Amino acid sequence: MASADEMCTESSDPERKKICMEEMLRDHCGEFGRWQLKHFVLTSLAWVLVAFHTMVMIFADHQPHSTSHNICQLKPTSWEWLGGRAATTVSQWALICAQKYKVGLARALFFLGSIIGGGVFGHLADSFLGRKRTLGVACTLNAIFGCLTALSPNYWIYVLLRIFTGFTNTGVALSAYVLASEPIGLNKRGTVGMCTFYFFSGGIALLSGIAYIFQTWRYLYVASSIPSFLYIILVLPFLSESPRWYLVRGRVTEAMKLMSTIASSNGRVLPDGVILALDQDQSSNTEGLENKGAHSASIVDVIRNPTTRVRLFTAMALNFLCDLVYYGLSLNVMNLKSNLYVNVLINAVGEMPAFFVTAVLMERFGRKPLTVGTMWFSAVFCLMGSMVGNVGVWKVVRMVSGVLGIFGMAGTYNLLFIYTAELFPTVVRNAALGCTTQASQMGAILAPFVVVLGGRLPFEVFAACGIVGGIFAFYLPETLNQPLYDTFDGMEAELA
Repeated sequence: MASADEMCTESSDPERKKICMEEMLRDHCGEFGRWQLKHFVLTSLAWVLVAFHTMVMIFADHQPHSTSHNICQLKPTSWEWLGGRAATTVSQWALICAQKYKVGLARALFFLGSIIGGGVFGHLADSFLGRKRTLGVACTLNAIFGCLTALSPNYWIYVLLRIFTGFTNTGVALSAYVLASEPIGLNKRGTVGMCTFYFFSGGIALLSGIAYIFQTWRYLYVASSIPSFLYIILVLPFLSESPRWYLVRGRVTEAMKLMSTIASSNGRVLPDGVILALDQDQSSNTEGLENKGAHSASIVDVIRNPTTRVRLFTAMALNFLCDLVYYGLSLNVMNLKSNLYVNVLINAVGEMPAFFVTAVLMERFGRKPLTVGTMWFSAVFCLMGSMVGNVGVWKVVRMVSGVLGIFGMAGTYNLLFIYTAELFPTVVRNAALGCTTQASQMGAILAPFVVVLGGRLPFEVFAACGIVGGIFAFYLPETLNQPLYDTFDGMEAELA
């Protein structure tokens, strides 16, 4: 089997050395220099917006305190909401008692919108629209739908707009992650990629402060949507398109100009006589490279290819199981003795150590062993939680088991984003991530229904999911220190 470097440097033209993206980043541009740092931070700020639009439901849809207990047994005029009727959607439209299911329905349909958006925006980002423009379109629509949600005249219009917000929110997340990670060299990609999720958790923590200031749900939706408009105006113009997308679309001149800019910003010099080539084209003549046209593919090609088909279905199963446990444990553990705003803040900050630990270990042990390890770590503590009662000292044991279960699955949750992106070539990377995101959202939809089972059963289900997920991970290849392939042919040549 030829090495990645050998594939990148073969050329029939002695005057022009054709090299692939990984080699150019490593040897000439820098794998993670000043340019990549700036680009990564600016792009990853979009994850703060994703957190705003996702987690705003925690504050907007919670049931506020009332002047009486057991309100379902009282006449509507005999009590009132503390903070006023307009405080949340629950008090606004009386989503209590027999109508309480509508709160869960609105949340589930948000994730349903995310499932649809994952496929649509994943395809757009891989095809003619590109990563940057897809991010811009999704972010613009997200901001518009977020603000319109604040004007909802009734519950069903509110739900419809939340579906639209979920649809576009996934487009922001997918495009931002791929755009941020593709210009980074393979030796830095894992550690830097894990830092993406600090922005998401930081966004949740920041949202708790915004929600504390704007304690009326309509104002909160406006306040949490305005940053999306600011991102479009103040940040998006300073982002660059992915050089890998330029390359697979046959726009080699633009890719080379961007690589030259990266090298210059990093204090490097891109030598004359080198040119970028796809991993399937290194041994072909450089002449006419611009005229080869775009290399495009779709999710259908992923399924047709035996190698990527196994990877896709396995990654989808892992993402489904991970999100089911992650969101399920988050809903199932309600032991912090403080108000809602403090609860959300502590949960967001509490996840961050998992990112650091995973980032350190993944570069030492690899993606595959760590995926198995984090899922089984979570499973062990979920199993422990299922074996104890919920009274006395055992209540504390169950609480600690749940927190440690979340800790392990939070590491898996973020690791899978990096792992999945590395499993597929550039021509279908966003589309594949879109499918795995759709699977993860199915897990998020199912999680509340598992939680309502009560007792030990949720912990037993979550433990089983962690065990099965760890077994599934054995069917994936290791991607540590492996290049990001451009095309199916390049990937197959490396595997041959």
